[in-house]
Amino acid sequence: MSTAAAFAPVKRQLLASRTVTACAFFLLVVALIALIGPLLLPHYYGDTNFDGRFIPPTTSDWHLFGTDELGRDLLARTLLGVQVTFFVAVIASVVSLGIGVLYGATAGFIGGKIDAVMMRTVDALYALPFVFLVILLMVVFERNFLLIFVAVGAIIWLDMARMVRGLTMSLKHREFVDAARLIGVSTPRIILRHITPNLLGVVVVYMTLTIPQAILVESFLSFLGLGVQEPQTSLGALVSGGVSHMERAPWLIIVPATVLAFILFCFNFLGDGLRDIADPKQKT
Repeated sequence: MSTAAAFAPVKRQLLASRTVTACAFFLLVVALIALIGPLLLPHYYGDTNFDGRFIPPTTSDWHLFGTDELGRDLLARTLLGVQVTFFVAVIASVVSLGIGVLYGATAGFIGGKIDAVMMRTVDALYALPFVFLVILLMVVFERNFLLIFVAVGAIIWLDMARMVRGLTMSLKHREFVDAARLIGVSTPRIILRHITPNLLGVVVVYMTLTIPQAILVESFLSFLGLGVQEPQTSLGALVSGGVSHMERAPWLIIVPATVLAFILFCFNFLGDGLRDIADPKQKT
C-alpha cells in the first residue's frame, strides 16, 4: 500500500472534522497576520510617543488596539508578541520532540536496569523546582533569548519521554523488530530505523498538545519578568505589563490576554481533534 493510500482515510477525517479544520485555519491566519502585519503598519513596535500615551483603541492614526504607557502601538507589539510566542513554543516543542523521542525510545527498547535508571532520572528532573532552575540558569548564562528555549524544552520533554517509552514497549516485541534482530541489526539502528518511524504519527499529534503547554510556560516566565526582555516582547510580557495599568488602560491586558486565550484554545482543540483521529480504537 502506498503512503498516499495509507493516509487517505486520515485525510478524509481531517477534512470532515470542522473543529480541526477551523482551528488550523485560524492559527494559519493568525500566523500570517503576525508575519505580514508589521510590514504594513505605519508604527514600529519600539516607537515611543509620550504625547500619545494610553490612547484607547481607535481608528485614528491606525491605533486599532490603542497605545501603552510609552505611547507604543499595541497592535504592533501584539503582532510581535504572537511571533515570539509562536517561535519559542514551536522551537521548544521540536527540541522536546527530538530529546523525548530518543530518550524514551532508548529506555523502552533496552528495558531492564538501564530503563529503570533513565526513568528515575526523569522522576528526579520532575522534582526539581522549575522556577528556581530557570533563575539559576539566568544567573549562570545571563538573560539570553536562547535560554528560553532551554528552559521551556527542559520541562516539556519529560512528558514526551514517558509517552514514547510506553509506546516503544508495546512495539519492541512486534514481528518486524524480531525480524530485524534475527538478521543482526544493531540496537541503535533498530531504534532509529524501525521503532522511531512507527512512533512519529502519534508523537507528532502529541506534539500539537505540547505546543500550548510550551506557550503557557513561556507566558508564565515572561509574566514573571524571566522571559523575553525589552525591546522584544511576547504575549505573556504584554499581559504582565497590562496588569500594572489595568484600571487606567484595561485594553493593555484585555487585548493580549484575549489573543493568548484564543491561540491556546485553538491549539488544544486541534491537538484533541488530531488525537481522536489518530486513536487506533477509532479505526475500522
